[in-house]
Amino acid sequence: MTETPMRTRPLNVLLIDDDDGDALAVERAFKTARIANPIIRAHDGGDGLALLREEGRRGLTSPFVILLDLNMPRMNGQEFLKELRADPELRRLTVFMLSTSRDQADIDGAYDKNVAGYIIKDTAGDDFLKLVSPLEAYWRMVEVSDV
Repeated sequence: MTETPMRTRPLNVLLIDDDDGDALAVERAFKTARIANPIIRAHDGGDGLALLREEGRRGLTSPFVILLDLNMPRMNGQEFLKELRADPELRRLTVFMLSTSRDQADIDGAYDKNVAGYIIKDTAGDDFLKLVSPLEAYWRMVEVSDV
């Protein structure tokens, strides 16, 4: 039997999450789904913005998909989104929010800032495999637009 090759899509994945366990779960889900895109990690929104702005100056390939935790120290997910959407160079980046919060105000606040999806961490499962499905759909759209 032939093993399915790892899939690579034309995307850079930036995970902004202060929780090491959740970051490891996301990496495991990508590996289980055989998605070979590297995951770049920042530990809070401030580090994430600094990294994106630095990467832009270096001319690294885009698009970026951002997996963003809501509750983090220093700069949380909502504050990050506000800064991101105000930045003319970064405002169009695709963001999926990851959170333990089921608070409707948090969900509405994320969608008001044009997130592509809001994923509740405890419903994503221990291995975050449910996270892969919306990302796969996004990747298919990116591939079609590149044709």
